[in-house]
Amino acid sequence: MQRNGEYKAAIYIRLSKDDGDKVESNSVGNQRELIHGFLKKNPDIKMVTEKVDDGYSGINFDRPAFNEMMELVKKNEVNCIIVKDLSRFGRDYLETGRYIEKVFPLLSVRFIAINDSYDSVKNTSSTDSIIIPFKNLINDSYSRDISMKVRSSIQVRQKKGDYTGSFPLYGYVKSKEDKRKLEIDDFAADVIRDIFRMRIEGYSAGRIADVLNDHGILSPYEYKQMSGLPYKNPFKINKIAKWSAGTIERILKNEMYTGVMVQGKSGRINYKLKKLMDKPQDQWIRVEDTHDAIISKETFKLVGDIAKLDTRRSEGNDVVYPFSGVLYCDSCKNTMVRKIVRSKGKEYVYYICSTYKADKHKCTNHRISDKALKKTVLAVIKNQIGLIGKLDKLLDHIEKMPHSNTRYKKVDKRIVSKMEELEKYNNLRTGLYEDFKDGIISRSDYMEMKTDFEIRCNEIEEQLMELENRANELITGKGKSEWIKKFTMNENITEITRAIVVSLVEKIVVVDKKKIIIHFRFQDEYKDAINYVENALKHTKSNKGIDSRFKDIKGGVENGTR
Repeated sequence: MQRNGEYKAAIYIRLSKDDGDKVESNSVGNQRELIHGFLKKNPDIKMVTEKVDDGYSGINFDRPAFNEMMELVKKNEVNCIIVKDLSRFGRDYLETGRYIEKVFPLLSVRFIAINDSYDSVKNTSSTDSIIIPFKNLINDSYSRDISMKVRSSIQVRQKKGDYTGSFPLYGYVKSKEDKRKLEIDDFAADVIRDIFRMRIEGYSAGRIADVLNDHGILSPYEYKQMSGLPYKNPFKINKIAKWSAGTIERILKNEMYTGVMVQGKSGRINYKLKKLMDKPQDQWIRVEDTHDAIISKETFKLVGDIAKLDTRRSEGNDVVYPFSGVLYCDSCKNTMVRKIVRSKGKEYVYYICSTYKADKHKCTNHRISDKALKKTVLAVIKNQIGLIGKLDKLLDHIEKMPHSNTRYKKVDKRIVSKMEELEKYNNLRTGLYEDFKDGIISRSDYMEMKTDFEIRCNEIEEQLMELENRANELITGKGKSEWIKKFTMNENITEITRAIVVSLVEKIVVVDKKKIIIHFRFQDEYKDAINYVENALKHTKSNKGIDSRFKDIKGGVENGTR
């Protein structure tokens, strides 16, 4: 074990903020200086190497420098290990004890913890056999306590809507003013929008990845590397990380692109294990409107709905059929399937009932040709767009009428009045504390009056919220917003595409080869707008010309039929 009366020592230094280390006292330099001072007083110990694990927790022994040191021990190049104290060696009670009591004696290694006055060659009393395990237990408990406090602190910040990730989500950068907030990265955000657009147009995740790779768009990993971030991707396989179907799917399912902060999706089993486990969705931490949205909530929901549809792809081009997943049989309510019939060198495409195809006795043999279906769907959608376009103009006209402006002004006056009332009670509540502090009122009176003021303030805030919602309804025409634009922006359509179908249609029911029923999206919003117009007309004295237009719109079917 010894040669020429000398021990061949490795000094071991460890520092980790995860353990709650005080940087001033446990810095690498401080530990090194302390150990070198000890070596000067012990000339029989010669330092042959120094091993430093900077940034590694003591709750496990899977540390690079520690492992290198143990390899030197096994090669008999080191037979003495010196640390500042037991906590620098490790904070796991059982593993630390195993090394000190079993591993090191077996390998004839002298172990010294300076500040704990422990030296395995000199400390052999029964008292040491009790004190050392006790100190290890304290270090272990301290590490557990720090871990719980750190996790609790992170959860508090997450619930406030602060971003706690080390690296920003692709599409965002951390704000220079506040690193806990996210701001849009214009270039990456455009890529995100393209991904959602292509998905709506019928591209599969794999096809979207191919398009991005073909256009030379850097994958999130490579883009972050180019931006100078020391980012490591757990999904990276190849030397140069390219876009993959998995990356696209993760982006399409990430609600954070709608401005919602979603964190706490996974966590460690306990403070000793680094492995992360996924948490149930009801345990995620969600905070609305913490950052600017790249994708609207409507678009995100639409893409989620598309994922539930049948996504069989067109042969050769990796694009989904326009009617895939939205076409249903009126008799059995099951889906219709695409079938190609070849006759005399020509190809004909039909849709037939999937139930009938599987068993001819369970449904009827009705079908519709792809050509007839597209023609009919186009006509019905154009008709619906026309109706909603008329509704849009009618809503604009009503909002400009005197009665509408008068009603808004009344609501606005009530909002101003309520805000003044709220300010008055807030001032009273603030002054109340000053009166209590100056001894003008007793503590019991202060608590009672404070509670009354808080109740009143809460009531006023609720009333304000109702008035603001009402004012918003008067301004927007009860839901006149993005859903109307989704229809009117397609007023010049000449053909049926996958994007048109999934954006405007929930499902298409085939009754027979000459009749279909289209169930459009946004029916609740459509009904709300109709009700708003109807109520507005009741308060309009002169509505000549408006009633007839409204009857045309109201007479239009909610679900197109041809």
